[in-house]
Amino acid sequence: MMAIRLNPDLVPSLLAAIQQSQQNMTTATQQLSTGKKVNQLSDDPAAMAQLVENHNQAEQDDQFLTNLSGLQGKFQVADSTLSNVVSVLTRAISIGTEGANGTLSASDRQAIAGEVQGLLSQMVSLGNTTYQGTYIFAGTAVTTQPFTQDPNTLAVTYNGNSNTTSVQLSNGNSTNSGVPGSQLFQNAGGSVFGALQDLYNSLQSGTGIDTAVTEVQNALNSVSTQRVFYGNALNQISMSENFLNQDTVNLSSQENDLVGVDAATAASNLAQAQTAYQSQLAATAKVLNLPNLLSFLQ
Repeated sequence: MMAIRLNPDLVPSLLAAIQQSQQNMTTATQQLSTGKKVNQLSDDPAAMAQLVENHNQAEQDDQFLTNLSGLQGKFQVADSTLSNVVSVLTRAISIGTEGANGTLSASDRQAIAGEVQGLLSQMVSLGNTTYQGTYIFAGTAVTTQPFTQDPNTLAVTYNGNSNTTSVQLSNGNSTNSGVPGSQLFQNAGGSVFGALQDLYNSLQSGTGIDTAVTEVQNALNSVSTQRVFYGNALNQISMSENFLNQDTVNLSSQENDLVGVDAATAASNLAQAQTAYQSQLAATAKVLNLPNLLSFLQ
């Protein structure tokens, strides 16, 4: 007959089992309350390391999205302003062509010249457009009014600078902060202010009007070319925004895969741990011949 060996002292093993069940209950309760299966480094060091990396990336994405929002608003205002610039120049070409008609009287040309003067003043206002309290066509001198006009000669002076800064839209993707006013309004290929001044003077004198109209057309072509930057930049911002929003969704999904807990599984683990705990208490109490284990523990 085979001899059966019995553990002469079951209490240490039972107490260890009780302690483990208590730990299992604590873990399951914590998982249910936080919705996470990894709540501290010791739970899963590798997952926690990846989680830290994900959080850093998410914070970076949030910062990029904040940058994009401000830049997008500024560029939309700039593009809208340049649309108005195009309209003003188109009107100047129209009335300049009318003024070149040799049948017009001097007083008629003076009236047209007066309208051109108004267009020139309007253009100065467009060049001084602001966004959130800063001038958008002053280069990096955003607190300096970029254009001032001499009321006597109508000459326009640029007070900003020709500098731009690089703005990161996402990792490895950046754009310039804008186009300086000197490049937009006083470009060597066609100066907006210079052309309008020449058109005004030619209408006043009655000579060289056709040439001045051509100058305005060149200025219009130059502005249209420079304006392309804002259209391209807004498209670039839109694509970056879509990428960052999708990356945010992906990071959230990855985080859930890394540390998220299935509520049903956690609830089942808690119930099992509670059942085991009660059973172990009862078993230990019998071994010690006590009404219940609490008497021993006290």
